[in-house]
Parts: sequence; structure tokens; C-alpha cells
Amino acid sequence: MAERLKENEPLLELQEDAGLEHLGDQVQKAQEQLIQLKRQQEMIEKQKRELEELSRRQDQLQTGKSEMVEQFTRALVVLERQAYDVQKKLEQLKAVHETFVQHLEIIEAINPKNWDSLDLSKELNRALSAVDDARAEYQRSRAVINADAEVEVLVQRPDDTTAGGQGIEVQDDFLHWLKIGTAFTLPLVILGILLLTVMFLIHGGR
Repeated sequence: MAERLKENEPLLELQEDAGLEHLGDQVQKAQEQLIQLKRQQEMIEKQKRELEELSRRQDQLQTGKSEMVEQFTRALVVLERQAYDVQKKLEQLKAVHETFVQHLEIIEAINPKNWDSLDLSKELNRALSAVDDARAEYQRSRAVINADAEVEVLVQRPDDTTAGGQGIEVQDDFLHWLKIGTAFTLPLVILGILLLTVMFLIHGGR
């Protein structure tokens, strides 16, 4: 029996060595699994960070989109209102421009040298009326144009409240023609007076 036990002892040692080797393989596999799990964990954490970044950027996009939509909507309303005001102002300026051109043509056409000497009073009244109408239109348009301006676009001259340069020019021309008319008619008047005096003397002598 003792000899049989001695013969079996190497077999037992071989089995123990085989168990230790198997355990070592399991430990190595476990370490490999831990390494793989760690890699998976790192990958999952990376994906988590990427998803969080995407979520943050999506929130940023939504916030920025809402903000810009609101700002552009308000800005468009303001621009449309300003465009309407500018268009209205432009129409007013065009109307004023046309009126000024018409009055300027009328005033520049006034030439007392072409007036009929027999109807100077009527021609003068017509010319003065045209000047007064032009002055009134200028004052009215000046108030309209300067209403919304920061500085006066059309400045009122000191002589705008008086007869004005054009009226003075018309009056000077009228006096000129009056003098000419007097110079022509005065000899006729004197001749007429002399004829009447002679005729009176003749008839009185009889």
C-alpha cells in the first residue's frame, strides 16, 4: 500500500499545477475584461460628453433663434414705419418742389418793361399778388419742411416778412415807367393848357 501511495503522489502534484494554471487564465481573462469594461466606460463617458455638448448647442441654437426672430420682427416693424415716414416726407418734398418751380417761373416772368403803359396799375397789382402768393407758399412750405428737422432746412430771411426783394424790384420798375410816362405826357399836358388859355383869351376878348 505504501508503495502505491508513493506512485500516486506525482499525479496529485500535476493536478494542483493544472488548477493553478487554470486560475491564472481566469485572472488574466478577468483583467482583460476589466480593461475592456474600462474602455467601454471611457467610450460611454465620451459619448455622454458629446451628447451633453450637442444638447447645450441645441439649447444655444434655440435661444439664439428665438432672440433673433424677435429682434428682426421688431426691427422690420420699425423699418417699415420709418420707410412710410420717409416716403410720405419724399412726397411732400416733391409737391413743395413742384410748387416752388411754378412760383419761380411766374416770378421770373414778371417784367415791367413789357407792361402796357396804359394799364400799369393793373399789371402792378397782378405782379404784387403773385409775389405775395409765392411768399405765403414759401412760408407754409418752410413750416412743413422744418417741422421734423433737427435744424432749419429753409431759413427765414429778415426781409421775408416785408414786401421782399422782388416786390421792391417791381415797385422800382413801376416808378421807372411812371417817370417815363410822365416825361412823355407832360409836354402834351402843357400844350393842352396853353391851347385852353389861348382859346379862353380869344373867346374872352370877343
